[in-house]
Amino acid sequence: MDNASTVESAISLLLLLIQLPATAILLSRLIKGPRRHPPIQPQQPTPELLGSVSVVVPTLNEALRISPLLVGLSKQSYEVREIIVVDSNSQDSTPDLVKAAQQKDPRFRLMTDDPLPSGWVGRPWALHSGFLHTCETSQWFLGMDADTQPHPGLVASLVKTAQTQGYDLVSLSPQFVLKYPGECWLQPALLMTLLYRFDPAGIESEQPERVMANGQCFLCRRSVLAAVGGYASAKSSFCDDVTLARYIAAQGFKVGFVDGAKVLKVRMYEGAMETWKEWGRSLDLKDASPSAQVWGDLWLLSAVQGLPLLIILSCLSLLPLLPLLPLLFLLGLNLFLLMIRFAMLLAIAHSYDRKSAKGGWLFWLSPLADPIAVLRIFLSAFHTPREWRGRKYTTGNEE
Repeated sequence: MDNASTVESAISLLLLLIQLPATAILLSRLIKGPRRHPPIQPQQPTPELLGSVSVVVPTLNEALRISPLLVGLSKQSYEVREIIVVDSNSQDSTPDLVKAAQQKDPRFRLMTDDPLPSGWVGRPWALHSGFLHTCETSQWFLGMDADTQPHPGLVASLVKTAQTQGYDLVSLSPQFVLKYPGECWLQPALLMTLLYRFDPAGIESEQPERVMANGQCFLCRRSVLAAVGGYASAKSSFCDDVTLARYIAAQGFKVGFVDGAKVLKVRMYEGAMETWKEWGRSLDLKDASPSAQVWGDLWLLSAVQGLPLLIILSCLSLLPLLPLLPLLFLLGLNLFLLMIRFAMLLAIAHSYDRKSAKGGWLFWLSPLADPIAVLRIFLSAFHTPREWRGRKYTTGNEE
């Protein structure tokens, strides 16, 4: 064996040592899939749900995206007592749109949050302010984002799921609406970084630090939220939904995360660049995780999502050396990981609305974007956001 072969064998063995444990962890999560709670279906309310839910929506310059939410909330039935829109001094027509909705549905209420206190990030402050103004007789608090598009029956089905499963807090994974080629290619790869790190939606995590949540549709018992001080535990977090959910789980309450693709759509960002900038900066979840967990997740993502395609291409460029046993094992492992990746892409296809997308076929090529998606998580993990939704931060927790 010459020197080149020796080096290739050593590198192959090192990569196998990095990838094999990560592959085992990934498989241990994927085999839980058949036990997950099925996607929730739209349901009609029953009399005992009358006026049981207060909805709070934080807004800042959302005029271009909020209309589907306002229409969707107005179609929810008598289980919704009130819909409080907490606006942070929008400079566009967001308040006017909310006032117009209020003329048709008196459940809407517009309020402006107080100036941001030191140590708070804008979104959790707006949600906290809204929570403090909700009716105390409501049993449930429902936080929703301005970019969501709720179907009729969303709120009733969410509350009934929480009651049936005994959840104190439950949030949904939505169906994402795609429109442009770049996002069709990049966004599924970014979403996959979450699916690799956590159990499937519909599986209850036994460890509070591994709980997942989505603040776009976030239902919590009002008594529980009051007991933990509202959003105070997540006040400085750029992923306040996960931070708060994990804090609540650590207090012994039951937290769920289920598939809501049949009751909720989301149009998050316009194009690949905005997706890269805005969504990518919070996917590392560093504000909700200890540093050891962040580093562990970066290793896992690198091993099972970021490296396989690069390793396969490298192995194919070394065809004369493929008879080397370590290199053959390495190639086989990464072909296996690539097969898993395409299988997972098929499994999440229902989570994307590509009917009106230009270049929707690029969705099926999103595994090619995996190294870029993992790079985005690395960049985010080592960078504190300075701007969010048009708001500028002078420090990590000041706006």
